Amino acid sequence: MTRLISLVLSSLLLIAPMSSYALFGKDDPAKERKELQEARTAALTKLYQEKPHARSEVQGAKGYAVFSSIGINLFLVATESGGGILRDNNSGKDIYMSMFSAGGGAGMGVKDMSLIFIFHTNAAMEDFQKEGWDFSGKADVSAESGDKGMGAEGAVTVIPGTTIYQLTEAGLALQVTLQGTKFWANEDLN
Repeated sequence: MTRLISLVLSSLLLIAPMSSYALFGKDDPAKERKELQEARTAALTKLYQEKPHARSEVQGAKGYAVFSSIGINLFLVATESGGGILRDNNSGKDIYMSMFSAGGGAGMGVKDMSLIFIFHTNAAMEDFQKEGWDFSGKADVSAESGDKGMGAEGAVTVIPGTTIYQLTEAGLALQVTLQGTKFWANEDLN
């Protein structure tokens, strides 16, 4: 058992830096900010193509955040890391943020995804900005697509006042997984 725990912890220590480097492996803050801005534009464009109503939802919100991440699943260990931008629609200010997730689950693979948070209240946005969010211990949340399930079709509300979309290479995901995910302001980029 001790050997298994050591293997899992060693894998986590190896995977976390690799996934972070794969997404934002530069030491140049200006370049990292530019890449995050481009990733935000690409994710929003994809969301608007799949869910045209999301454009007015984002524009009418108090703010929104867009994160891009790379997830790696290696046997029983899964990690995900990336970065994003929180946009305060009230002030027009961008806040650069980081994210990291660790968990377990059988499998192997790499996934590239985007998370889009839409904040409908100032309180939800300010909470996210000041405290970050730690979803550890929360269950996965699923949404149905098409005529089934939630009215927003593919949108999920995990925290009051916030709608979340998850985009993958295949398009809008039917499930938003935030278990074990932490978000925080990136001091190096702000």
